[in-house]
Amino acid sequence: MNKNTLKKSLRMMIVLGALVLIAQGATAANVEDDGAYDDWGKYIGAGIALGLAAIGAGFSQAAIGSAAVGMIAEDGSKFGPALIFTALPESIVILGALPLFL
Repeated sequence: MNKNTLKKSLRMMIVLGALVLIAQGATAANVEDDGAYDDWGKYIGAGIALGLAAIGAGFSQAAIGSAAVGMIAEDGSKFGPALIFTALPESIVILGALPLFL
């Protein structure tokens, strides 16, 4: 796996993970003065969190997936690490989907 591609993917995962956490906080803190929740802000915050998480996972999985296929083609015993690296970006989508259920 190319070191620059891995570094770039990990950086993107960290940045988009932080954005997801910020959007989740904005969703949770969106309360009006009378104590009622503003539904539009809640839905927009959840949509932003899920959308950014999905976009980030797609970008990182594109680079990681192609590198994993090349790694498996060269050495078939590397299937386990390749599968783990390919599945890591999906955790960001799960974190992005969390506001939909809160």
